[in-house]
Amino acid sequence: MPMKKIFLLVLIGLSIFLGGCSYFFRDSEEEHIQKVYIRVQDYTGEEYRQPYGKKTDKIAEANQDVIEEATIKYFKETYKTDVKVHNMVGVLEGVKVFVESIGEPHFYTYAYVQIQDNKVLPHLIGAEKYKIQEAIQGGLYHMIFEEEFQKLDGYLESLAEEGRVTGKTKEALQNAGGLGFMTPYYFINMLSAEAAIKPVYDLYLRKPDASKKELRNAFAENLFDLENLSINIQLFMSDKGAEPSEEIFNRVTRDLEEMSGIPKGSYSFTLNDNLIQRETSQGVKDNSLRRSYPDYIVRD
Repeated sequence: MPMKKIFLLVLIGLSIFLGGCSYFFRDSEEEHIQKVYIRVQDYTGEEYRQPYGKKTDKIAEANQDVIEEATIKYFKETYKTDVKVHNMVGVLEGVKVFVESIGEPHFYTYAYVQIQDNKVLPHLIGAEKYKIQEAIQGGLYHMIFEEEFQKLDGYLESLAEEGRVTGKTKEALQNAGGLGFMTPYYFINMLSAEAAIKPVYDLYLRKPDASKKELRNAFAENLFDLENLSINIQLFMSDKGAEPSEEIFNRVTRDLEEMSGIPKGSYSFTLNDNLIQRETSQGVKDNSLRRSYPDYIVRD
């Protein structure tokens, strides 16, 4: 047999062999899901990761005290707010620091500390300022409309007590939240452009110990724009293999449309299965049931 034919046969055989090996060593669909996802009840947010953060993650861990001190000082000086640090996650050329405010207004957010040439630079700390403003504003909105939010909280807690749906764990909010005012079942997004809350925000920065009554009186009700405030409800099925229930989704949607006494705002509602992505803290998937922009549930 000519050498050229022998070479081709060997090449074809090697390709088949390697292809077969890759087939045998490939993760099954179930194994892939287990690597990427985790039950929401078991998720603490410690698995949260950012791209290109492995190296800075280790540097941040070795300099935890310095980063924590700089972060606490930054929020106290810039936003007149005491915070506690829950988690540090490496990012490209820095570390993302997740914090929770102490007391009211209550909110979760984050800041960034730069890392250059393998060194932490605590004086180079900053944040997306509009996001922190929005986080504080959401916390203030919850604070001054406490009774209305108690009604909403009671409803969502009663749903969870039925045992068919659940929310995120408190640890997940602390370690991988950062979306402003958050509970296991929803978060508030109050745009920085919202004119009604701006006097409340300004008063808080001038006088952090202002009473709820003072803050409530500063709210410019006549300027309130529902499009600038969204209350984003996100629930998960409790059972591991359960698909999002259309019956529950329709029921909650109807209740949100008809309930009296809940906060004014634009409501979105998402019902997920039981799994959440380990590294992104996201629960929304192709099978999720959603009612959101531009078809919000508007309560005015």
